[in-house]
Formats: sequence, structure tokens, C-alpha cells
Amino acid sequence: MMRYYDYGYPMHSGFDAVLMVLFWVIIVSLIVSAFRWHNKGCRGGYCGRPHDKMFGGSSAIEILKNRYAKGEIDKVEFEQKKKDLME
Repeated sequence: MMRYYDYGYPMHSGFDAVLMVLFWVIIVSLIVSAFRWHNKGCRGGYCGRPHDKMFGGSSAIEILKNRYAKGEIDKVEFEQKKKDLME
């Protein structure tokens, strides 16, 4: 019969291994969930956050102004879309 102090630690059952695996599955799941929550709504590399301007992203108003400047939309459509974006 082995005593727990023979090897410096008590004998562990297989249940301890199951708990260890379960612990790491929960930790990894939390990390993945946090990453998905942080990046929700991102499509095509643009997440709609203010810091995206630093990385080449444009705000909706800037895109609208560029379309108006290029003549793709007229003044009435520009004003309507601008009003919609400001709400």
C-alpha cells in the first residue's frame, strides 16, 4: 500500500485529469468568446470603430462626401443620406 507522502504528493484519481481538461476547455472557450464579442460586426476588415481611421478606414460621412464630390449622388440624395446618418 502506498502512502501519499512516499512521492511527495497524494495519489490522484482519473477524475482529476477530467477536471483539468474541463478547466482548460472553459478557459479557451472564454478567450474565444471574448475575441468574438470584441470583433462582432466586423465585415470585410472594417469594424466601424473610430480607431479604424488610423488604418485606412473611412467614416460613412467621408464616404458620402466623396460620392457627392465625384458626382455619383445629387445634393438632395446627399442631404437625405447625411440626415439619416446623423440620427
